[in-house]
Amino acid sequence: MTGVADPAIRDAAWEIAARAPEELAALVDISSPSGDVPGAEAALALCVSLLPPGAEIERPTCSTAGSAPDLVATVTGTGARRALLVGHVDTVIGHDAHQPLRRDGERLYGTGATDMKGGDILALGVARALAEDPSSFAELAILLVTDEEWRVSPFVHAPRFAGYDACLCFEAGQLTPDGEEGVVVTRKAAGTLRVVAEGRAAHSGSAPDRGRNALLALARTAQAIARLHDPGGVDQLSAVPTVMRSGDAFNVVPANGELIVDLRARRLAAFDPVLAAIEPASEEVMLRPRMERRWPAMDSRAATADLLARASRLTGRPVVGIARGGASDASHFADTIALTVDGLGPRGGGAHTPEEFVLADALRERAEIALAVTRAALSISESPAG
Repeated sequence: MTGVADPAIRDAAWEIAARAPEELAALVDISSPSGDVPGAEAALALCVSLLPPGAEIERPTCSTAGSAPDLVATVTGTGARRALLVGHVDTVIGHDAHQPLRRDGERLYGTGATDMKGGDILALGVARALAEDPSSFAELAILLVTDEEWRVSPFVHAPRFAGYDACLCFEAGQLTPDGEEGVVVTRKAAGTLRVVAEGRAAHSGSAPDRGRNALLALARTAQAIARLHDPGGVDQLSAVPTVMRSGDAFNVVPANGELIVDLRARRLAAFDPVLAAIEPASEEVMLRPRMERRWPAMDSRAATADLLARASRLTGRPVVGIARGGASDASHFADTIALTVDGLGPRGGGAHTPEEFVLADALRERAEIALAVTRAALSISESPAG
C-alpha cells in the first residue's frame, strides 16, 4: 500500500468533498420526514439538480402508498457493466424537531445528515464523476426512495435491477476498530412484530374483575418475547419490545392495546419461534400477532472479497468489509446482485437523534472509498492489476 490514491480518484474526491458541505446544507435544510409528500418532492428536486447532465429521470411509484414517488435517474455509457447507487431522502425526525445544518468544529449537525442525506450527496457526486467517462460503464442508475425509514410493505424496486452487476448503497460509513475504512457487507434480517390485544372494559374501582385487562396481557407477552432475546446465539436474535399502548382512562380496565417488537437476526426464519411463543389468548384476552415488516438479511462477504481488494489497491489503503445490525435497502438487492456493498456514505453519528452529524474532515476520504469501490465494481472483469 502506498498511501496515495489513484490520481483520478484523488482529484474527483477533492471536487466532491469541496462541494459537499454546501450541497448537504441545502438538502438537510429541507425537512422531509417519511410520509411527507411536499418535503420529499423538494428534496428530490434538489437531488435532480445535482445529477450528471443528461440523466434520464423517472418517478416510479413508491413501495409505501401515499408517499411521494421515488426517483430513478439513469445515465447511459458505452462500457460493459451496470451499477446501481441507492439512497433515501426521508428522515425519522418530524417537522417540529427538524434541525437545519450547522457546523461545530469538524462536525456538521443536522436532521438526516448521516442517515442518509450525507450519503445521497456522496452518491450524486460519485455519479457526476463517473459520468465524465462514459466508457467506464454501460449504465449507471441512481435510486432515491422516500419511505426507507418507515416502510412495512414489500419493496417494489428489486426486480427491475436484478440484472445489474453491482448495487452500492450509501448509508453511513465507519472506521474499523483498527482505524481502517469500513464498508458494510453483512446485515441482519429485520422484522417488526405487532401484537393487538382485545379484552373487555370494566370500572376499575367498582367492578375490576369483570374486565379483561389488555394491558396485563400485553405485558406478559412482552416478557415472553424478551426471554427469547439471544444475540449471542446461533441466529444472533435480538427481540426487543419497543412500544406498548393500552388504556384510555385511569379508572377503566383497558379493553384494547398493542405491542410492537423490533426483531433482528441472521435469517428471517429466526423470527418464527417468536411468533410461535405468542399465545392466542391470555386470561381471556385475545391476542392477534402479525409481522408488519420482514426485511431480508444480507451477506456479501464472499462475493465482494476481490472487489474490496481491488478498491484497496485503488485507494492505497485497506477497504474492509464489516457487519452492521441496522436494516437497509441494500438487503433487498443482495439476493439478486452478488456485488452488493453498503456503508459507502460519510462517517458521522447520532442517527435518528437531534444530534445527528457528519464529519466534514472525512468527506474527502469517504468520497475516495466510494469512488474506488464503484470503479472496481465497474471494471471487475479486468486483471487484478487494474
